[in-house]
Amino acid sequence: MPTITWFDIPADDTGRARTFYQTLFGWKIEPFPGVSREDFWMITAGESAIGGDLYQRDAPGRTMTIFIDVSDAEEFAKRAALLGGAVITEKTAIPGRGYYIVCEDTEKNRFGLWESDPSAQ
Repeated sequence: MPTITWFDIPADDTGRARTFYQTLFGWKIEPFPGVSREDFWMITAGESAIGGDLYQRDAPGRTMTIFIDVSDAEEFAKRAALLGGAVITEKTAIPGRGYYIVCEDTEKNRFGLWESDPSAQ
């Protein structure tokens, strides 16, 4: 069964947001490994908890996005569209980790589909 595997938190002020989440939940927030952007942070929320990132908001009104781990991102994106949703971001590789696709549900809520693949380029 597909499960939530990741979340994104956009922020207008990443320093302020880091302080907020670190103080509120005790999350570990560090520079994202392998990413050259200075405004992109990796969140570790416990030993067995899902992870996430914090980044400079890149569009007005952008809100939190959850990512769901699936076996085939393209297949699930097609199914989402058939059910009345929409594909917002086509399949994109995160080298050495996998692929993601961002979709919208019927209520215009965004969610991501994550397909793990260490050979992703």
